[in-house]
Amino acid sequence: MDVLGNFLIGLREGLEASLIVSILVAYLVKSGRRHQLPRVWAGVGLAVAVSLGFGALLTFGPRGLTFSAQEAIGGTLSIVAVGLVTWMIFWMAGASRTIATDLRHRVDAAGDNAWSLPLIAALAVGREGLETALFIWAATKAAAAEGGSTTGPLLGALLGLAVAIGLGFALYAGAVRINLGRFFAITGSFLIVVAAGVLAYGVHDLQEAGFLPGLNNLAYDVSAAIPPGSLVGTLLKGVFNFSPAATVLETAVWVAYVAIVGTLFVRTVRRKAPPVPKPVAASAHASA
Repeated sequence: MDVLGNFLIGLREGLEASLIVSILVAYLVKSGRRHQLPRVWAGVGLAVAVSLGFGALLTFGPRGLTFSAQEAIGGTLSIVAVGLVTWMIFWMAGASRTIATDLRHRVDAAGDNAWSLPLIAALAVGREGLETALFIWAATKAAAAEGGSTTGPLLGALLGLAVAIGLGFALYAGAVRINLGRFFAITGSFLIVVAAGVLAYGVHDLQEAGFLPGLNNLAYDVSAAIPPGSLVGTLLKGVFNFSPAATVLETAVWVAYVAIVGTLFVRTVRRKAPPVPKPVAASAHASA
């Protein structure tokens, strides 16, 4: 996965966090509780610090381990990252319509409790930060293993986060109005393909570590026709996370993930709200 895929990860995760923070800030300002804003920013700062620390632990922690141990850890964390991103895709597809109302209820319930608002902000932003750190680490590891640039995934994610912060500020200021349901549906569809590629690579890591069989059983190998370093190979890798050579198990996992998750996602997006029952006509008054 290159700049584009990680840009979308940073954009989606960052926009969700920015949206939550902008709603919290706007509601506190409009309800005359500006004195509670430092608590929100304290929670945001704590979440960012924890996310950066988690990213550093992922980057420097596995060094010094054996090759098999590194591959096992990398494959397992890649699969965990896919699980988190999959959950995020479905959660935002369903929650984008009610997120503002839910947050306002939480703020009202928190009242003047000194710890409630920092906790709400920290949990909301921290969840996105941890997911982003894990997914970017998996993408960077995959790029490094294939001889690609490790700065591409990080640069893409940072650009996505920057755009997300700008959109969050614009939403708070009322400068833009976007259809969040449509936005998350479009990006979610693309991220399903991206996540499938990360999942397949995680399976490949576990095969190299010896935890899964079939490392030498290739489903296809088109490296001669589409060299990984060629323009076409780079574009296919960047847009679709395409690998010119993959094992049977990798291919089966990729196809199964896209088919199952894609079908469920389409059903979730197309699901209509339950029809509002029509009011029953009032019965005629009984005659005296």
